[in-house]
Amino acid sequence: MAALGLGLQVRQFSTSVLRQALIRPPIDVYGVGGRYATALFSAASKQKKLELVEKEMGALSALIKDPMLSSIVMNPHIKRSLKLKFFGDAMTKVKLSPIVVNLVTVLADNGRLTLTSDVISAFAKMMSAHRGEVICTVTTAQPLDEASLTDLKMALNGFLAKGEKLILETKSDSAILGGMIVSIGDKYVDMSTKTKIQKLTKIIRES
Repeated sequence: MAALGLGLQVRQFSTSVLRQALIRPPIDVYGVGGRYATALFSAASKQKKLELVEKEMGALSALIKDPMLSSIVMNPHIKRSLKLKFFGDAMTKVKLSPIVVNLVTVLADNGRLTLTSDVISAFAKMMSAHRGEVICTVTTAQPLDEASLTDLKMALNGFLAKGEKLILETKSDSAILGGMIVSIGDKYVDMSTKTKIQKLTKIIRES
């Protein structure tokens, strides 16, 4: 019920924070979830509660994965007020701070509760960048051996600025046939054999 009584704070979070000069996160995350996460990052920065909010977003993630709560919150046929009642009770039990409760209330008021996981993911990316971490995802057709992995890390570290730390995630996808797909920061490079074949095929067809 606590969340239902935060009307004024909710309006401040959803309008004033967005209209005033935001404290921008170190990276931009696009989409609706990214916009909410940006507002959350700004509000948490101003209150010097970034680390606390990051921790509580983990607790929020666990809540939305609960089958019973999820079946109510994600059901489009259930009234928003009822969804918020159940969500509010759950947040009270795990003692989430007002700033996170406000976020959920704003999402509920705007009919965006289904985007909660997107907001959590976007905020996590912002916090990672805030710590100087640069997330890189590399997809190859086959898993890389240790020697290739070492060479890859050395090459990727060349893209980093002073003080940044590489966080590397490798994936395997036989569908790309060969080569690799690299996503680092806001850069995306597709060097897969599949894409090269597709480009060659297009050129042949258009010639």
